[in-house]
Amino acid sequence: MYCLEPRNTKVTLAETGLITNTPKCIAASVQCATFTDPPMPLLSIRQASLAFGLHALLDSADFSIEAGERIGLIGRNGTGKSSLLKCLTGQIQLDDGEIIRQGGVTTAYVAQEPELDADSSVLDNVAKVVAATGLHEDWAITPIAQSFVSRFDLPEDALVSTLSGGQRKRVSLAQAFALEPDLLLLDEPTNHLDIESIQWLEKMVINLRCALILITHDRSFLDAVSTRVVELDRGRLMSFPGSFSAYQTLKADQTAYEEVVNAKFDKLLAQEEVWVRQGVKARLKRNEGRIRRLEALRAQREARRDRTGSVKLALDAGERSGKLVAELVDVGKSYGERTILSGVNTIIQRGDKVGIVGPNGAGKTTLLRVILGELEADSGTIRLGSNRQVAYYDQLRTQLDITSTVANTISPGSEWVEIGGTRLHVMAYLERFLFAPQRAQSPVSSLSGGERNRLLLAQLFARPANVLVLDEPTNDLDIDTLELLEELLAEYSGTVLLVSHDRAFLDGVVTQTLAFEGDGRWQEYPGGYTDLLAARERIAKALAKSEAQPAGKTAGSSAAPQATAPAAPKKSKLNYNEQRELSGLPAKIAALEAEQKALDEQMSTPDFYTSASPADVARIQAATERRGQIEEALLAALERWEALDGR
Repeated sequence: MYCLEPRNTKVTLAETGLITNTPKCIAASVQCATFTDPPMPLLSIRQASLAFGLHALLDSADFSIEAGERIGLIGRNGTGKSSLLKCLTGQIQLDDGEIIRQGGVTTAYVAQEPELDADSSVLDNVAKVVAATGLHEDWAITPIAQSFVSRFDLPEDALVSTLSGGQRKRVSLAQAFALEPDLLLLDEPTNHLDIESIQWLEKMVINLRCALILITHDRSFLDAVSTRVVELDRGRLMSFPGSFSAYQTLKADQTAYEEVVNAKFDKLLAQEEVWVRQGVKARLKRNEGRIRRLEALRAQREARRDRTGSVKLALDAGERSGKLVAELVDVGKSYGERTILSGVNTIIQRGDKVGIVGPNGAGKTTLLRVILGELEADSGTIRLGSNRQVAYYDQLRTQLDITSTVANTISPGSEWVEIGGTRLHVMAYLERFLFAPQRAQSPVSSLSGGERNRLLLAQLFARPANVLVLDEPTNDLDIDTLELLEELLAEYSGTVLLVSHDRAFLDGVVTQTLAFEGDGRWQEYPGGYTDLLAARERIAKALAKSEAQPAGKTAGSSAAPQATAPAAPKKSKLNYNEQRELSGLPAKIAALEAEQKALDEQMSTPDFYTSASPADVARIQAATERRGQIEEALLAALERWEALDGR
């Protein structure tokens, strides 16, 4: 974290770096934040340029922030968002342009990974910052620091080295808030925080009196706190008033307009290229002018920076798993005196998409390992399904060998990968995940956090899996990639087990949610995180209503009867006909599978579809219809067998 000393004069780029921007919009239909008679902004950047490598991160960019604004700064990974904030702190100097700051403005910065004194206590870390402001008497420093430590629910005497990632983030936030700056810069503040902490931070940020520039990929958080969204795209800073939801609408209009303009330009350029290849018939002045215009068009096209391509995600669900994936009955698990799971009951079936939510340390990963059969329970019964092909995304990215190359991570010892029956060269596959060919031989250790996440997804999706386990997959992924991953998982035919603190992502993917209720108890709710909140609210209202009603007394009794939980329905025994049906189902399933296999072999022969006679057309149609009937009958038989066998 950094605090910039206030200055009363104009600041040049040679001295420090800060930002502000009067947005430039391509689309006439997109309204940018403008003011007829604006007050002097807190900070401004004018004609700012910054480049690392081939493309400029900032290309003559302009930007400004007014007092009280809360700006969400968004953009693809690698576009330069964090670099822009570091310009504000003076860690990076711009190549060109100027920075203007209103006199007396102070700035505080919270980096993605907090830089704290690990050998000092939480209180000491915050007190050092309070003392550094020089605004307080010595006797007041400790009480003020204690107040901020308390507000952020932190243990005063704990050494920073003993804290979790979420707690370290809270310490850094407490330091920044203690500075009481005019402008607060937050780079991914929700990383390492659980949902409850993110919601708590939302309220803290909304109640801030200072201006804010925030980098985050958490769409719910961004929507709740931002008053303006600024997108860094191809070196430009474009401003969109309102929340993130408003940005999405305006951005769609702008993108459509840009595509139309570029298509018209490309068509004109193509026509001129055809004309010049036909040869200039005469050295007329008109033709010479046309050639000069073509040269100008070529230069304009070369200078145009096209939008970065999207990650192309595809999942191969492989062979279908059994209908049952996992069943937990009264499962318990403890570590010493600490109970992680207590009487957990759930049934996960093929195609379910299960969200697992709870505070940090609740035992989400332990629950995952029990469901997968990797960890034995202390009590209860666990029944695992058949034919499970599991792919596991680890939030710590331990599957990645940082000494290996990018290409070797995807396909060790080979230049090819096979995805859904299609053979792809590893370079072509990596390009789907936005890795340029020259990056293929780079070591994994050289990748950024976002690049490592994309590489882990590429590694995971390179192999078929019918059970996909994702433990915090959204960290370090930009919003565009998040939305693509969300769509992919929603359409995936296999089973998904998802641990995430991203509320929008949970709502977009899961069909049911296992939520931590305290003391090792986990409750299943239908739907995503919004549905979970609604269900809890209904339960709370029902409990409040029942408690508010006076306890009724029965005749001849002195006290109201105790409320008892409804007894769990008992499983009925199979009758004679059901027993006969169950004993005959294996043979029926085997016969259907054999017919299915024979029909598949027949339909896969090269000459099956070649003939076009009426009789052959009818034969093809009948085989196709029968194939569908077998699929439905087989699924029904398997479900019936599992239902009867379970009783």
